[in-house]
Amino acid sequence: MKLRLMLVASSALLLAGCPFDDDDSPSTSTNPDSPSTPTSASYTVTVKNLTAAQPVSPVAVLAHNDNFALFTTGEAASVPLEVMAEGGDNADLLAFSSDDNVTLTMGGTGPIPPGGQESFTFTVDPSSAGYLSVAGMLVNTNDAFAGFSAMDISALEAGDKERVNAVIWDAGTEVNDELAANIPGPAGGGEGFNAARGSDDQVTVHPGVISSDDGLTTSALLTQHRFLNPGISVTIERTE
Repeated sequence: MKLRLMLVASSALLLAGCPFDDDDSPSTSTNPDSPSTPTSASYTVTVKNLTAAQPVSPVAVLAHNDNFALFTTGEAASVPLEVMAEGGDNADLLAFSSDDNVTLTMGGTGPIPPGGQESFTFTVDPSSAGYLSVAGMLVNTNDAFAGFSAMDISALEAGDKERVNAVIWDAGTEVNDELAANIPGPAGGGEGFNAARGSDDQVTVHPGVISSDDGLTTSALLTQHRFLNPGISVTIERTE
């Protein structure tokens, strides 16, 4: 069994150059005149929360082709991503199952507590659904989420395992004011999704939160709610 460890730092790079492929990965060629034979591959995906005090909302896991992107660094978040990043509701992300480029979507059974994890199993044809996207909100924030977009898993062989340490992103749809009224998690108990967008309106790496212990007296957060990257680890194993 091969185990590879990666840190996902930019979905834009994923989309532009597919850097997850090793330079020495074997290349394949097909005869365009010969019809391809669908193949099935089974995977187990395990998402683990690496933060100290940030529950991760029920995650969304999507298997799709390379014409779909869950998000792109430096570009505005889609409304489904905004809804999840601000309020932890993954329903609209799961509804991407109706997109012609998305083969299947899976949702978590509940929030993943700090140190906790959840696994998903599925079977797809990697030639038509060889890309994986994962996202879940850090609920004690305004609009932070952890995950990655369009990771190429098509080259994994049976028995291969890859672990991705995914960074925390700022959806850019809400000002990071750390006010209780705008944080839906237990630290705030406030509003979730709000259709109004902040002026930044682009997905970027999250700069981190400021707690009341840091001197921001209006912040609903404490020292333990601060976080460093990565926010989650995602282990992808091809089982057959």
